[in-house]
Amino acid sequence: MKLINILISAAMLIPLVSFAQANLPNDKTVQVKILNGILEGTKESSTINSFKGIPFAKPPIGDLRWKEPQDPENWTGIRKADKFGANAMQKKIYGDMIFRSTGMSEDCLYLNVWTPSVKPKESLPVLVYFYGGGFIAGDGSESRYDGESMAKKGIVVLTVNYRLGVFGFLAHPELTKESAHHASGNYGLLDQNAALRWVQQNIAAFGGDPKRVTIAGESAGSISVFAQMASPLSKKLIAGAIGESGAMINPTFAPVSLDQAEKNGVAFAKKSKATSLEALRAMTAGELLDAASVLDAFKTVAAVDGYFLPKEPAAIFAAGEQALVPLLAGWNSTEIPYQSLLGDQATTAENYAEKIKQLYPDHADEVLKLYPGKNQKEVIRSATALASDRFIVYSTWKWIDLQSKTSGKPVYRYLFSKAKPEMTAEFTNAVAGLAGGITKNANAPLHKVPTLAGAPHAFEIEYAMGNLTTNRVYDWKPEDHKISSLMLNYFANFIKTSDPNGPGLPKWAPLSIGEVPYMNIDVRTKQEKEQNRERYIFLDQRYQK
Repeated sequence: MKLINILISAAMLIPLVSFAQANLPNDKTVQVKILNGILEGTKESSTINSFKGIPFAKPPIGDLRWKEPQDPENWTGIRKADKFGANAMQKKIYGDMIFRSTGMSEDCLYLNVWTPSVKPKESLPVLVYFYGGGFIAGDGSESRYDGESMAKKGIVVLTVNYRLGVFGFLAHPELTKESAHHASGNYGLLDQNAALRWVQQNIAAFGGDPKRVTIAGESAGSISVFAQMASPLSKKLIAGAIGESGAMINPTFAPVSLDQAEKNGVAFAKKSKATSLEALRAMTAGELLDAASVLDAFKTVAAVDGYFLPKEPAAIFAAGEQALVPLLAGWNSTEIPYQSLLGDQATTAENYAEKIKQLYPDHADEVLKLYPGKNQKEVIRSATALASDRFIVYSTWKWIDLQSKTSGKPVYRYLFSKAKPEMTAEFTNAVAGLAGGITKNANAPLHKVPTLAGAPHAFEIEYAMGNLTTNRVYDWKPEDHKISSLMLNYFANFIKTSDPNGPGLPKWAPLSIGEVPYMNIDVRTKQEKEQNRERYIFLDQRYQK
């Protein structure tokens, strides 16, 4: 009888136990209550909880295709959050992208959370990561973006899906007319904004602090960070920013006027034999993707729409109207190969000089001084540098330069220089891609990229997020793991304190007037002073006329 009374007394106390504790069905699941209902996630490890495939907006299908993301529906009961949602509509363009999603669908607006705590009063710092892929590919389920390692540093980590290509960036006069804001296009960027608003409403349930949100991303994700900082819709929702190679500044994914974007949309509709918005919405997702994937049929580009982007984003930064928050940003030492500049031509001084004359007929001598090419070794080095600068380095430099001049906040710049290690024996027949390589069985075109002396585009992601072991393509050495630990700690410290410095790390000074230090992250990581500013000033005069 005494045992029964004890059990009854214990049962009566259950309602007083916190929600997270009272609703644990077993030791491998965990539950939280957010604005829309109860979620049940899983334990990735003994310390990290994950919640995958959380809807942060209604499915953008039917009449909601090419509309601003709408608030998600509530649900009753417990919603399982143990699988990634569908990835956005896209073609298999990059062989190094391997998704863990449940498939591909226009219904793709889902996010994922990794957290060390589900205590609402924990007030942990938050990282929201946007994937790369040129705004035409990518997904938050990619292993290289996995949030578990970063979460072990005491951070709530999110990856966010957003609409891509024609689904995310079609502007059209009829869309502008039906919009309450008289704007169209930029739907992928508005998806990211919707995710940031979701974070403000819900992240406390996962132990996060809505006032300590850092946004980050690589390539298109970095360009997205820049755009969210520029947008009046998002700039008050973030406390810090990390950019890995890329900003929305000419010549990198520079936005066009709304008028031009609408003309692009009308031209695409005509090519697709869709004479109206109704006809475009009547196309299946597959039909639309195929139509937009025809060469020169559709150009994925953002628009200065007067709503998400009230004016050119570079002008917003120049005026100090962006998010005035600390920034950590940089690029890789060998973003793209010299072939991107020279094509199939031999790497001779003559061929290089002729190419420079074609590109810069009025400034060839000046360019050859900034990017000299008197012998083959010098040609390869300078052609790689110029190709990389024109591709994405200059825009990133310009972003860093503007933020350091107008924000009044600390800005930290890096150069990631670690070259790729050898591939593992398992992948001896594979062809290296821009970042993680490609497996022998991948159903994607092989993007043959020459072996480079430095770090190619996107190769820093696994290092920064602590995810080297998720990439089995490369034979990672102890030095790679050491660099990853260092970079992960730099990023984690910045997310926590707005300062990447910490015990055991080389001292990293912020930019200051008259002196531009940067951290060269490599086998021997060390702080260096900017050496190529004249190059960027020259390009600045060409691109910012």
